Amino acid sequence: MPARRVIDPDVMLRGAAMHYFRHSTIDMDLLATEMAISRATLYRMAGSRDALLGEVFWALGRIFLAEASAGAIGTGADRVLHVSRLFAEMVTGAQQLRNFVAEEPQTAARVLLTTGSDVHHRAVGAQLEIFGQSGIGGDPADLRQRAFLYVRLMESVVYSPVLGVPEMDFDLAEPALRALLPR
Repeated sequence: MPARRVIDPDVMLRGAAMHYFRHSTIDMDLLATEMAISRATLYRMAGSRDALLGEVFWALGRIFLAEASAGAIGTGADRVLHVSRLFAEMVTGAQQLRNFVAEEPQTAARVLLTTGSDVHHRAVGAQLEIFGQSGIGGDPADLRQRAFLYVRLMESVVYSPVLGVPEMDFDLAEPALRALLPR
C-alpha cells in the first residue's frame, strides 16, 4: 500500500485560498487535483467543504481586519467605527466574495452567519480585540455581548446580499453600531 502523503495544514489553506481567488468558490475535486492529493486526504484534513470555506473566509477576514486596524484613526468609539467602515469597504469590494454569494447564497449564509463554521465566533473575538485596541473596556461579559451584537449588525451590512436585501449603506448602520459601544 502506498504511503499517505502528508500535507501541512497551512499549505492546504494557502492552496485553498489561491483556488478560491481563481474560481470564487472551492471545488473540492479540482482542489485535490491541484494539490496532488486525493479527495479523501483533502476531506480528512479539511473536515468538509463548508469548514474549508470558513477557514478561507476567516483568513481573508483577518487580513482585512489587520489592514482596517492599521488604517484606522482616532480612539474609543470613533476608532472602532473607523475600523468597521474600512473593513466593510474591503469586504463589499471583494469581487470573489460577491461572486460566491451570488452563486451559492445558502452556502455563504451557512458558512458566514451560522455556527456551522467558526467564522462568526472568531469575528466576535476579533471585535473584542478591536474594542481593547481602541481603549474600550468594561465588564468582560458585557463587552462580549456587545461584541456579539456589533458583529451581527456588521454582518447585516457586509453580507446583506446573503440575507436577501440590497446592499446596506454603512452610514445607515453607524448610529446603531455607535449605540452598542460603551461610553
